[in-house]
Amino acid sequence: MFKRIALLSLLVFPLMAMAGVLVIQGEYQLRNLFVLNGEAAVGVGFCAYEVTVNGVITTDELNSDAFEIDLTLYGLELGDPVEVRIIHKEGCSPKVLNPEALEPTPTFEVKALTVSEDGLVTWSTVNEQGALPFIIQQFKWNKWVNLGEVQGKGTSNENEYQFKFVPVSGLNKIRVIQKSFSGKIRACDAVSFDSDRQAVTYEYDKKKDKITFSDDTSFEIYNKYGQVAKRGFGKTVSLSNLRNSTYYLTYDSSMDEIVKK
Repeated sequence: MFKRIALLSLLVFPLMAMAGVLVIQGEYQLRNLFVLNGEAAVGVGFCAYEVTVNGVITTDELNSDAFEIDLTLYGLELGDPVEVRIIHKEGCSPKVLNPEALEPTPTFEVKALTVSEDGLVTWSTVNEQGALPFIIQQFKWNKWVNLGEVQGKGTSNENEYQFKFVPVSGLNKIRVIQKSFSGKIRACDAVSFDSDRQAVTYEYDKKKDKITFSDDTSFEIYNKYGQVAKRGFGKTVSLSNLRNSTYYLTYDSSMDEIVKK
């Protein structure tokens, strides 16, 4: 009897060692997964032979070149965690054709967006599907600049958010966006207002290799290749660690050129 058990153990172990596991994790987004299966490396049967969803073996038909993992069968609610394990034979690899199906996509709609003169951004949304961060952006220096993030709640009911920033002098143009994991952007319409804040000026002390602003401000310094050499917020910035060259300074709502010799 012992010999028979030992022999069975020896037979089972190589089979387990020859198996591979493809793991897909994410959150339920009301979408199913589609898998390209293909034949096993030995030419007999198909590559994947077992699939589990959150530890439960699926009843999906796997003996085909492609199959669907039906996630509607497991009582999942929008945003619930999902772990799919596809167990397959060695020497072949099934491919999930739409892994983004378990990733939130931007679907929000803004009901209201307001910006106060002191820089308080307030907005309300509906129809969020998945907790993606909101990125607050300001149009300045001829581009949209990220000011910060607020984590989205990811629910379809009405949600309210706030974010505080320091306005620039003159025109302030603000919007909120969300990005999917694949880089897709969803943005709301921008809101603008004119600030009566005094324009920030600066002085460049070449001996001390330092820039001093008249007031605290966000700034970016680019080299001639368009790469960011320095970025920050404050009243001073040192250029001592930058090599002699031409640089482009953006600050407040202005842009200028600086030559370091």
